[in-house]
Amino acid sequence: MAERHRRRPRLDRHAVESRLLAALRIVVIVGAIAAAAGPLLYGAVLSVRPFTEIISAPLALPRPGEVDVSSYGRALADESAGGFGLARFMRTSLLVSVWTMLLTVVCSVLGAYAAVRLRFFGRDTVNGFFLAVYLFPGIVLAVPLFVLFSRIGLTGSLVGLVIIYMAQTIPVSLYMLRGYFQAVPVSVEEAAEVDGCNRLQVITRVVLPMALPGVAATGLYVFMIAWNEFLFALLFLVDDRERWTVSLGIARLADFAIPAPVLMAGSIAITVPVVIGFLLAQRLLVSGLTAGAEKG
Repeated sequence: MAERHRRRPRLDRHAVESRLLAALRIVVIVGAIAAAAGPLLYGAVLSVRPFTEIISAPLALPRPGEVDVSSYGRALADESAGGFGLARFMRTSLLVSVWTMLLTVVCSVLGAYAAVRLRFFGRDTVNGFFLAVYLFPGIVLAVPLFVLFSRIGLTGSLVGLVIIYMAQTIPVSLYMLRGYFQAVPVSVEEAAEVDGCNRLQVITRVVLPMALPGVAATGLYVFMIAWNEFLFALLFLVDDRERWTVSLGIARLADFAIPAPVLMAGSIAITVPVVIGFLLAQRLLVSGLTAGAEKG
């Protein structure tokens, strides 16, 4: 009888909260993954289905014999071959993005190192203005920049577009690299100077190898900004289809009566360079995103 009337042990409040939070965490993670990956997966499915099948059953999955990848060839092929020229747009964007990334990283490395290590009048004020320039919306600067570049003859030029992208990305790149360079011990640089290295050799032989993850993260960020930028590409290159970037090209595809599989194939294809960049620099990015969090 005593055992029958023995009270059941009360549930620990901390244990209940931990279980609820664990379950809620799983629900949130699954929901976030579905919201982020769902549209991309649906677009990938649409890109390999025939257009007639999409009209009859838009939410169905393709059967094994129904998969059709010809939409990718049509989207990438040149206009003279019956395509939409997306491969040419991607080559142009790759050229612009790579040059923007290289020049921005070089300028940002030198500027961020100077802001962290060198002493000059107004250094704190300059550091505070790094992000102030980046906070200006692009639409505010569009008209003045267009007028300025028209007068110097750089409208419709990829060189002018690279300069615009550099002006957009250098301020935030400087701000990002400051944290990475602050994490490099000053004693290491002083030891290199004692061994006979000048300032440039200290940067290239000591600082850059130690801050390489941060530099890689910054470079990939700049590449993505230049690859996806649309406003200035539209403003500067809209009259010259031969020099369109990929963002402008894919946006213009939506203006015409393009079949859904071709449009989805083009949208999936333009994400491939960014995904490849992430995969190649994955290890550097993981360490680079936290390299500036600690000051060693």
